[in-house]
Amino acid sequence: MKKNSDAKFQIFGHGLMLVYCVLCVLPFLLLFIASFTDEATIIRSGYSFWPEKLSLGAYTYLFTEGGQILRGYGNAVLVTVVGTGLNIMMTMGLAYMLSRKDFPLSKFANFYVFFTMLFNGGLVPTYIMYTNYLHVKNTYWGLIVPALLVNAFYIMITRTYISGNIPMELLEAARMDGAGEFKVYGRLILPLSRPIVATVGLFCGLAYWNDWMNGLYYINDNKLYTIQNILNKMINEAQFLANNSEMAGQLTKAALDIPTNTMKMAIAVIGIIPIMIIYPFIQKNFVKGIVLGAVKG
Repeated sequence: MKKNSDAKFQIFGHGLMLVYCVLCVLPFLLLFIASFTDEATIIRSGYSFWPEKLSLGAYTYLFTEGGQILRGYGNAVLVTVVGTGLNIMMTMGLAYMLSRKDFPLSKFANFYVFFTMLFNGGLVPTYIMYTNYLHVKNTYWGLIVPALLVNAFYIMITRTYISGNIPMELLEAARMDGAGEFKVYGRLILPLSRPIVATVGLFCGLAYWNDWMNGLYYINDNKLYTIQNILNKMINEAQFLANNSEMAGQLTKAALDIPTNTMKMAIAVIGIIPIMIIYPFIQKNFVKGIVLGAVKG
């Protein structure tokens, strides 16, 4: 009787998760289909899983500036890889220091990091500091450093993971065997922290890939724009042209040729494809890291 009850529960649980997975996938499927739907069809009938007419107009419009799109992808990849790597290095180093109870300033340093999660200097002072004193405007550092290079939340969950899942006795044994701090950190802390490294890396990589605010504030040179800045610029220009044509009481041919609605969907597809490719490879470590890093400690 217990086996029958367990079997029914398993069937119900799997069925429920299947429904949930379908509900999660459907918006992405609708997004993908809408990006290939004819603009006039969307205006007339709305979004549909079975559109009356398909079209490549949105992608054709976007890739008329093919060189610009490729350059934006290159800039985004460079900024994401460099920024994520630097973020992980700094986060792991500071989190390890904060997890050490024998560190003389441990309590003060933990409070100092936590305090930055509650307050910041404000947008205007931050902008002045980065542009007038650090001179990051119109450089790649303007896309890497402001707001994204170090995050107190990542530091705290990494510290919690290290203190809750890596026994201090193991580190003491390594020191008794003659290992120095750099060897302990490189041979023990980093390999045993792989799940939280994957978690922080995914969070940080997503933040860098999706970021367009730094490009808006600190970049005026089109050659330094990331893919998000380029796509955002394209859609703003398309909406501006369409809106001004309507205000003038006439729709110009250029305005009529702009697939405004489907272009938004195509932009979203272009933006999420790299993330969808990378995520399956780090999913296992990501789930483990976020659970252990948030709960234990």
